[in-house]
Amino acid sequence: MTIRCLAVDDEPLALDILESYTKKLPFLTLVKTCSSATEAMQVLQEEQIDLMFLDIEMPELTGIQLLNILRHPPLIIFTTAYPNYALEGFNQDAVDYLLKPIPFDRFFKAVNKAQERLQHNHVKQVPETPVRVQQAAPEQEFMFVKADYKTIRVDFKDIMWVEGLKDYVIIQTKDQKIITLLSMNKMMEKLPPSKFLRVHRSFIVALQKIDSIEKSRIRIGNKEIPIGEVYKDQFLKWVEENNIQ
Repeated sequence: MTIRCLAVDDEPLALDILESYTKKLPFLTLVKTCSSATEAMQVLQEEQIDLMFLDIEMPELTGIQLLNILRHPPLIIFTTAYPNYALEGFNQDAVDYLLKPIPFDRFFKAVNKAQERLQHNHVKQVPETPVRVQQAAPEQEFMFVKADYKTIRVDFKDIMWVEGLKDYVIIQTKDQKIITLLSMNKMMEKLPPSKFLRVHRSFIVALQKIDSIEKSRIRIGNKEIPIGEVYKDQFLKWVEENNIQ
């Protein structure tokens, strides 16, 4: 598959390096290079972009601010000279975080990760359509996950929500957090669809644990969970079916 890319950086030299790297990989097509976030927004409105190489420190709008504005951003690989943004990049569900000066082997590794994620998305889901794979048997009340070098039983009734963090998920129960190496799609395959619903690209909620709903947020205990635009219609349908007004 061909990956259509956009490079955004206010440093011309950084854009030149990214352009030269993309030319070395035949499955990458660099649609355009942009020197500002506002220019990138215009390109994203006009072109189909699969992957964006995005600098963080830029005038007018930072890369993080641009990403927060976009309703349906492409996959992101952050490129920056500042290592202190790594955590923020991780929280934004970026494919990778490249620290300048970027060596080609590190660039290649990041692009391979993006390629794997795009291929997985094409196989597993239709764009902008929430996917619920109903594989858990109705009578099953638990699952096993690997965490802390052991296999742990998790009862479905104890799960409050699941949060996705890149290649891992955090299973939040009333008493503990369990971190395991799973994608959100794989997690949905394990959970019974009658009891759990994905409401955001980073969150799955236990429907019976919801305490309140306000605008585009769900509250479970002290936790506020956003409702993503992609998943909003399906969630509102569930609300209507359960006569919650």
